[in-house]
Amino acid sequence: MSTTAQPSATAAGTGPERHEQGQQRARRPKLVLAVLLVAQFMLAVDFSILNVALPAIGDGLGFSLADLQWIATAFALSAAGFTLFFGRIGDLVGRKRIFIGSLALLGLSSLVGGLAVSPGVLLAARVAQGLATAAATPAGLSLLTTSFAEGPLRQRALGINGALMSAGFTTGAVLGGVLTDLLSWRWAFFVNVPVALAVVLVAPSVIKESRPAVRPRLDLPGALTVTLGLLGLVYGLTQAGEFGWTHPHALLGLGAGAVFLAAFFLVERKVSAPLVPLRTLRRPTVAWGNVAGLLAFVTETSLVYLLTLYLQKTLGFSPLEAGITFGVLGLGTVAGGLAAPRVIARTSTLTALVAGGLVQAVFTAALLLLGTTAGGSLALLLPATFFGGVGNMLVIVGFMVTATSGLPDAEQGLATGLAAMSQQVGITLGTPVMSAVVTASTAGAATASAVHHGVTVALAVNAALVLLGVVLAALFLRDRRAPGTSRQA
Repeated sequence: MSTTAQPSATAAGTGPERHEQGQQRARRPKLVLAVLLVAQFMLAVDFSILNVALPAIGDGLGFSLADLQWIATAFALSAAGFTLFFGRIGDLVGRKRIFIGSLALLGLSSLVGGLAVSPGVLLAARVAQGLATAAATPAGLSLLTTSFAEGPLRQRALGINGALMSAGFTTGAVLGGVLTDLLSWRWAFFVNVPVALAVVLVAPSVIKESRPAVRPRLDLPGALTVTLGLLGLVYGLTQAGEFGWTHPHALLGLGAGAVFLAAFFLVERKVSAPLVPLRTLRRPTVAWGNVAGLLAFVTETSLVYLLTLYLQKTLGFSPLEAGITFGVLGLGTVAGGLAAPRVIARTSTLTALVAGGLVQAVFTAALLLLGTTAGGSLALLLPATFFGGVGNMLVIVGFMVTATSGLPDAEQGLATGLAAMSQQVGITLGTPVMSAVVTASTAGAATASAVHHGVTVALAVNAALVLLGVVLAALFLRDRRAPGTSRQA
């Protein structure tokens, strides 16, 4: 009796335990997704939150007008230049460890930046923020892609991630204006501290460690040459945007960047364990997917810069009013990010890339009709930025899915590192490139009509770059349904 009763008692006892374990397993992906998305959103906010606050920071700490741009450039150089390097470091020491450590560094450097009393301390904090972003972005994307198998779940996660990332960039512009106007520019730094602290405390118990089964060796020559190449490229472009394409600093930076990147490809052909295996770069999904992503980030983030100029210099909006106007663009990117996984599931990643690019190009071109008075211009600008944001987010999610699909987990650190590099470099390049176009078109004039003309020319260039991405995707990417989506078509 007792021997027969024992199994039934055990089964009865384990039923609730199994149910609870099942609930925990169901909750874990949601918790992982929540932690990673909060961190990625904060990183996106951090990239743009200081743009509106720059004049106030200059007044508060005694930055000269010529040196003010270094507040943005110091962050951009380290964020874009070290992304690929830290993506590989995450493969070596563990992506979870790098992710948590970089968020801790971001929180600490934000606290130092908010408390800074001299330009040197603030610039050091910005460099540390950029390094933290360069480490956290690829690590977070790797954890996201390795936590969800290829197919609908990963696409949905990448869609939400893309929506929040782009919305975070827009939110940063709005939040920077609100905090600077109502409190102080220092709160543009302080706002990161509690969020980073919360992620650092929660992440260790929620996220599982992720690293390749076989630990790769670090390709130091490759890491050094690609980092120096990206630093030179980003520095040259920021100087070109500030002083023109013929300025010696711009030419020196661009030339040095080209030389180091050429050296990087030579190194990768010869070393036994390359930082970026050329066979991976030869994959059309990796190579052309990242080109499409780069152009998507170049065009949409620089559009914010162009419309900021237009709203403030032509229509006379305050920084706060201009920032609030971009809330419509933020809503468009959220809508696009939520719609993108469904579009991919019902069609293909290529369809999302091409259709999204065409929508973005059409509504960017519509902005060429903006006038010099607020009434009619806002009636065009608001819907155009909304639908342009929807199209841009279709491209970004399509790029993320394309560039990280069909690869083993051992290469996810590399794939997400390349995708994060495309993101960071694209965000960094967009503003100086469009600034250079505006500067050349206005010939140094700063009147409302001159700025309007310069912005219009730059908008035409912006729309042309979007169309270039569409053409490249259509020519070089196969029309393939993302893995796991055929059942839902």
